[in-house]
Parts: sequence; structure tokens; C-alpha cells
Amino acid sequence: MAMGMNRRTFVAAGVGLLAAPMILRETAAMAATGDNTKMDATTQPEFTQFKLGSYKFTVIRDGKSVVEKPNETFGTNQPAETVQALLAQNFLPTDKFVNSYAPFVIDTGSEVILVDTGFGENGRAKGTGQLAAGLKAAGYSADDITIVALTHLHGDHIGGLMEGGKPAFAKARYVAGKTEYDFWTDKAREGTPAEGGHKAVLANVAPLAEKITFIGEGDAVVSGMTAMLAPGHTPGHMIFNIESDGKRLIATGDTANHYILSLQNPTWEVRFDMDKAQAAATRKKVFDMIASDKVPFIGYHMPFPAVGFAEVYESGYRFVPKTYQFDL
Repeated sequence: MAMGMNRRTFVAAGVGLLAAPMILRETAAMAATGDNTKMDATTQPEFTQFKLGSYKFTVIRDGKSVVEKPNETFGTNQPAETVQALLAQNFLPTDKFVNSYAPFVIDTGSEVILVDTGFGENGRAKGTGQLAAGLKAAGYSADDITIVALTHLHGDHIGGLMEGGKPAFAKARYVAGKTEYDFWTDKAREGTPAEGGHKAVLANVAPLAEKITFIGEGDAVVSGMTAMLAPGHTPGHMIFNIESDGKRLIATGDTANHYILSLQNPTWEVRFDMDKAQAAATRKKVFDMIASDKVPFIGYHMPFPAVGFAEVYESGYRFVPKTYQFDL
């Protein structure tokens, strides 16, 4: 299954965009000789780059996870057979799914903005936490990052903020939602299902509080990048509207977390959405906008390279991965 998904992803992204040339040559050489030892032992950094107006985007794969029983995560208000049938109709396994994680960089020429940070050092034993390696492969260092903007404060988005007990992006300032931060740092989370998230925010985000600019609906991260409140997944979940030279892209964060199960049926409940009804309403609102305006989006958990379009399809939307639109 993993080999098949990697092949589809590779074709959708365009041959020249997925990884550094050296990595591609090394992988091709191993395939030609039959030597897969290194392929099995290491996780190669994956990234894709494209231009939107005068901005350069670099999307990095922080890693991936194979998760059992998709129906226990998506469509939790549906019979298991209904969820499995939709997966089968879309040529996907019914017993497991691949969850991918895609932080990204916007290089405006004057700022280098990182949106979300992946799992960080605590994920590396499980094959995630690859942001730092991906940045290096794409030609950036942690010190190049001038702004870190967070869609929300779940662990797979904030885990990379700290490294070895110190800020991973020492020269950056930070942008986070006020509603989101206040929720997760509140001691009322203790003794609730949100306690783990509360502790993660205290460990990874709170130490940076003096360097955080707290924002809300309509506030600018920088000129051309505006926050939009998109709650439900978490109370203060935000998305970003990004514009350059008349071109536009939406960073949707975790508004939708599966390109089939969340988009084709946006009202299906998702286990990790804290307010499931609100999350469904937000999915409809955001992807109605994306589909009607015909603008691309980056979805944190979309199939890597996580960039594409949404078109209206039956009662939901169809994900259309990017190909060469940004190369011309």
C-alpha cells in the first residue's frame, strides 16, 4: 500500500519537485541495483516547491503514520460499512489509512514564514519529526525562519517548536490564535481529555509566550497573509488567506483531515474534532469558498505534497492534486 501511495503522490507532484536531485539519484541507483537497505533504514526528506505570485512555497513532509480502522477516526457517526464502502469506491484500503503531516514555508523575499512545525524531536523514533531535515534539504536552516505561524496547538503542529529544551527557531517571532492559546493554557483542562494537549502547550508554546503575537479573525500575519477563524477542530483553529501579485492560496490546517472521508462527506464526524457540529459547518464554509473561488489550498493532512484544489462533487467536494499549474 505504501509503495502505491508513494507512486501516486510522485506522479501528482511532478517529477522535478518532490525531492533534492541528489536524493532522487541515490534512490534511483538503489532501485537499479536492488539495494534497498538504506531505503528501509532511513527516512529521506521530502519536499516540494512552487511559486505563487512573487512568493516561494516549500511544503515539507514531516512524516507519515499508518493508522488502523479508518472508520474509528472518520465518519464516526456512520456505520462502519458505509465508511469502508466509500474507501473501496475510491481504490483505498478499508482497514487502514496513511496520515501525512505537511508544515510549509512561505518565502516572501523579506520574511521566511513557517506554518506549523510537525512533531519535532519526540516524533523521530516513529519516523516523524522530519521538518528540520526537510528544511535543510530545501536549502533553509532553522535560523532562516523569521516567523512561525500556528494554525492551532495540537501536538503534531507544535512539537517542532522546541529542540533540546531550547527554541528550535531562535531568530523567529511567533503568531498564534488568542482563543486557542487561552483554551489550552487554562488549568481547567487538567483532569479532562484535553489534559495531554494542555501539557504539550505548556511545554512547547508557553515558554515562547513573550515572543508570540496573539491574533484573531482578520488580523494580518504579514501584509498579504490574513488569519481567518475556522473553529470546531479546536476552539481557536485558524486558517490563513495568502495573496501575492493577484494570486491567492488558502492554508486550511486541519479543517479537513482526509481527502476522501472529510471532503466527499464534510458532515461526517471526525474523532479528533472537539466540536463536531461546528467542525462540519466550518468544513462546508471553507471548502465552499475554495471551490467557488477556484483557489488552491494546502491541507496539513492531504496526500503529500498536500497542495491542490477542491471542486463541488455530489454532497461534498473532490480533491484535485496540483500538477504543473504553478510551473507555468
